[in-house]
Amino acid sequence: MSFKYPVSLGISPCPNDTFMFYHLLHKSKLANENSIDLTIEDVEDLNKLCLQEKLQISKMSFHVFGKLRDKYYLLNSGSALGRGCGPLIISKEELNDLSGKTIAIPGLNTTAFLLLKCFAPDDIEVKEMLFSDIMPAVQNSEVDAGLIIHESRFTYQKLGLKLVRDLGDWWEETTGLPIPLGGIIASRNLPVEQVQEFDRNLKRSIEYAMNSEWEKNKEMMKFILDNSQEIEPDVLKAHIDTYVNEESIQLSDSGKAGITKLFEIAEARGFIPKCDLPLFAGD
Repeated sequence: MSFKYPVSLGISPCPNDTFMFYHLLHKSKLANENSIDLTIEDVEDLNKLCLQEKLQISKMSFHVFGKLRDKYYLLNSGSALGRGCGPLIISKEELNDLSGKTIAIPGLNTTAFLLLKCFAPDDIEVKEMLFSDIMPAVQNSEVDAGLIIHESRFTYQKLGLKLVRDLGDWWEETTGLPIPLGGIIASRNLPVEQVQEFDRNLKRSIEYAMNSEWEKNKEMMKFILDNSQEIEPDVLKAHIDTYVNEESIQLSDSGKAGITKLFEIAEARGFIPKCDLPLFAGD
């Protein structure tokens, strides 16, 4: 892959992103040419940077991508999308009714919040905070419930917290489709050929990582662990196994249908504007 100018790339510190991008960033021709200006930030911070069009290629919540389809393409590779991987609503005590409750959310622009808005009563109150601060806030009764994402779904029970609703299960029961959480987007200002070439390189990076004994790769593990909130090996593996799957390598027809369905619902509710542009570069 050879770009005519440096590309600004944003990924999250979550294990699924660092896992998928490791070989592209460290072992590819692109990495060797040192033509990537890398930003590693929480997905909500990446969302905000993309809203300002400060990143050319980036991880982005599908919530925000729905608002920016006129500015960005979606790559076929790199998505967090599948079954059994949705955000969870958790609480300190048993909670059967969310009406009037205050819920901590990991960002107003996250897909998790969009799904919560589609699911919950209109009279909920939300409190925005960093995703890693949500479970402590629920434990300390600062909020009635929390909307958790990332590796938190594997650790909340260890803290004695209760599951109120798995929004992934709700989505699958409602639509029958895999749940779209986040994807890798590229600016429509980039040449189509470069976007497609980056997409192919990311696919190869993911395939290589999935087919390797990555737990034994010390350099790769260091890169993943240095950026991760969670260092327990079993949690790390569970996170990667959950969020990196066949849909991450290349979106299937049902995966694309899940994304389209989310946008249809969000457009109908007035959460995102309508857009008729093709989602993928070259379409």
